[in-house]
Amino acid sequence: MYSKSFMKSGHWPTLLAAFLYFDVSFMVWVILGPLAPAITQHMHMTATQKGLLVAVPLLGGAFFRPIMGALCDRIGGRKIGLLGLTMTLVPLLWGWRFATLPWHFYALGFLLGIAGASFAVALPLASKWYPSEYQGLVMGIAGAGNSGTLLATLFAPRLARHFGWPTAFALAALPVLLVLVLFFVLAKDSPLQGKPLAWKDYRKMLREADTLWMCLLYSMTFGGFVGLASFLTLFFHEQYRVSAVRAGDFTTLVVFAGSYLRPVGGWLADKFGGYRLLIALFTAIGLCLGGVGFLPALPLTVALFFVVMGLLGMGNGAVFQLVPLRFPASVGIITGLVGAAGGVGGFFLPYFLGVSKDRLGGYGAGLFVFAGIFLLAGPLLLELGRHWHAKWNAKIVEQAGVFAYRTARNRREQLGEQAVEEASAE
Repeated sequence: MYSKSFMKSGHWPTLLAAFLYFDVSFMVWVILGPLAPAITQHMHMTATQKGLLVAVPLLGGAFFRPIMGALCDRIGGRKIGLLGLTMTLVPLLWGWRFATLPWHFYALGFLLGIAGASFAVALPLASKWYPSEYQGLVMGIAGAGNSGTLLATLFAPRLARHFGWPTAFALAALPVLLVLVLFFVLAKDSPLQGKPLAWKDYRKMLREADTLWMCLLYSMTFGGFVGLASFLTLFFHEQYRVSAVRAGDFTTLVVFAGSYLRPVGGWLADKFGGYRLLIALFTAIGLCLGGVGFLPALPLTVALFFVVMGLLGMGNGAVFQLVPLRFPASVGIITGLVGAAGGVGGFFLPYFLGVSKDRLGGYGAGLFVFAGIFLLAGPLLLELGRHWHAKWNAKIVEQAGVFAYRTARNRREQLGEQAVEEASAE
């Protein structure tokens, strides 16, 4: 019954187009990660330089996402999607024919951020076709396009081994061209576009505290996912001395969990509330990352990362159940801002791990730092829930699963107020 009503409530060809656009764009966005062992060996890079190499595309995505989100609100998702797919071909052609120096890869990596900006277009393009009760599921399906990472980690190391890393860039352009044609045929803008916002409205949203909180949450969930997805091929290759192809296979395995559990996270968020789900997810992620920080045997490390990436994927779905609930009239620009924060979070993770390897001789310390951040996020959310419960309207509070956590002091104060009221009544 649920599936039938869902299929009738929106426009599934656009949802499919949004998924494909995000999928192939995500593949291109993280392609430097699985190609990094070959490129960095050729360039004789330090661990910090290696971390920066795979981190720069994520910073580029953070830069381009607000721009793409604003254009999506003003011009329409279909036109901007076609433009984004076309521009994605530029850094791939550069990597194929002209990249020979380290700064070339940093520059083309930044341009790969155009592909990462697809998030700010694909999600609102699909979201605007569906009512609020399906937003978690829709965002989960469209956002499952982050499974494009699987294509990059599975095929890019093999292509680099057989044909060389320059040719791998050229071959990556072929699926982009295919999706460009399909997107042109399938995608359609929703008739419920709403009035484009003025720049003063964007500035107002940036001053909104909830915007900043959503950005912080997504910098942790999506930033953690994309940062690890970009870095893990290097991590497995260097920490456990496995081949680049085998390291890519391990990365593919763990990324699989994050990619395909994102819709599950959206569904669970629709059912129980994204806020409640995030509290549980952050705690579990912190514990698992702490386990990885001890750098155990390879099978256990892969298993822990599999769980971590699955939980991060579910966290992505949970955050984007909250975003359209809180900002239903400005999904495009908010998606861009929140997505940009995710890119910034993703940038810091591999770069910091590379620095920790150079400075401290290993990755363990950096992993412990990120584990602590996630463990601290649970209590932060509990405190934040008190403010959201008082500030948001009752319908949003119920759908988001926000509850007002009461400390022992809060309960004593509440009981004292009730006693005063009863005495006054007597």
